[in-house]
Amino acid sequence: MPVHWTISHPARLVIAVGKDDVKVQDIEQYFTAVTTEGAMAYRKIFEIGAEPIAVSDEDLKRLGQRVVLYAQHGQVGALALVAGSDASFAQAQIFATAAMAERPLQIFREMHAARRWLDEQDSTGS
Repeated sequence: MPVHWTISHPARLVIAVGKDDVKVQDIEQYFTAVTTEGAMAYRKIFEIGAEPIAVSDEDLKRLGQRVVLYAQHGQVGALALVAGSDASFAQAQIFATAAMAERPLQIFREMHAARRWLDEQDSTGS
């Protein structure tokens, strides 16, 4: 499973890490799990890492638009994307642009900065 995630209901936090050969289906599986667990409104960190994911720009835009649909049907929590290279940072920007919703979103180069920022965000889902 190329995308690994942990959902903490007490902390209202989802941490996901994409490794190896992440494809669209892997991210869709992550979306489904987060929705099923009732965690879409939670704060989230998604670490892409240094290697870009195996997803086209068009698919990244489509995934971002899916988040916009989630936002129209309920709340989506703050999102910190962690991108460890220029290529993965560019992918994160494409997704972020397409996933514009009423919630904070930032892209970071390292996990500690992302976590500090995310800890400052409202975890109540409001």
